[in-house]
Amino acid sequence: MGLSLNLNFGEPGRHYARAYTPGDDFYEELINLHHDLSDEQSVQVNARLILLLANHIGDLTILREAMAIARQDL
Repeated sequence: MGLSLNLNFGEPGRHYARAYTPGDDFYEELINLHHDLSDEQSVQVNARLILLLANHIGDLTILREAMAIARQDL
């Protein structure tokens, strides 16, 4: 199937007036996740979140594709 690069944020059963709203909601929660953390704790929570989401995805082909795209232009 391949890595989806289209907007794909949302909650089941919830309808949004604007397509970008659930992405904004996720970004706000991601920022709040780091509230009151030291730089070291922020790095740690990012690593934990990446591993949890990678485990949820599970498909190594998709994960490799995501890592390659994340590293582009660095």
